[in-house]
Amino acid sequence: MDYTSYAELAVRLVNTAIRADDEPDWLGTAEAFRGFVADRPHLAGQVSRHDLDALRLLRAELSGIFTSAAKGSQAAVAQRLNALLIQHPIHPVIVTHDAKRWHLHLSDTGSVADRYAAGAVIGLAALIAQLGVSRLGICAIASCPRVFIDASTNRSRRYCSDHCAAARTNVTAIADQRRTGNARPAATAAS
Repeated sequence: MDYTSYAELAVRLVNTAIRADDEPDWLGTAEAFRGFVADRPHLAGQVSRHDLDALRLLRAELSGIFTSAAKGSQAAVAQRLNALLIQHPIHPVIVTHDAKRWHLHLSDTGSVADRYAAGAVIGLAALIAQLGVSRLGICAIASCPRVFIDASTNRSRRYCSDHCAAARTNVTAIADQRRTGNARPAATAAS
């Protein structure tokens, strides 16, 4: 079972709360949600209004886990995750496919919201048990509330994406240029 892949479900869901103007509300309609999980065939199926409501509640709970982790509150992270593990039971099955060895997957039973929740919650729980709470992060750019999982070998990730890291680098370069009196046009600094 690839726990990081399942934990990424949590990241993706939490980050649906932050949308650019041209992005759909992934939890707004069943059709939008199907587009959101199109790359995850195990999450295909009928999506009801109840599923979308349950996913919005799950998003809030998962967001609270990332916030607790960012505050360094390991006990709160564990308490929140344990509550979600009870609420969303995990049903593993042994499978083989694509000429791979036998391995664990999560069962395809239950509603779409149940399957999504089970994957996200067990993924986060396993990741935290293996690597620690410090691997959950919120982007270091003050205006960006996106969350991420730090899978780096030295626990050095601070930004949700390469875009935010590059933006921070550009801001730092411009500030350094102003401070040293070597101001150049912003386009040059960003190059």
